[in-house]
Amino acid sequence: MKVLYFAWLKDKTGVSEEDIDLPDGVNDVAGLMAWLRGRSDGFADAFCDESVVRIAVNQEHVATDHTVSDGDEVAFFPPVTGG
Repeated sequence: MKVLYFAWLKDKTGVSEEDIDLPDGVNDVAGLMAWLRGRSDGFADAFCDESVVRIAVNQEHVATDHTVSDGDEVAFFPPVTGG
């Protein structure tokens, strides 16, 4: 699974992208975010408030209950505003 982090999520986690094996027992975005929070203080800080994190799986905006699987591309980013 390829995981991408944008804007302040990238700053807090210290990585812009990484390839990970889907952890055992993780089958949706919420589970992935919970697993990521446990990796370090930076990840915990980045994912402490799920309401301010937007998600795309395979380049489609999704909610946290969206199913994920190996081979997916998951992107995390802050809300985007127009101008």
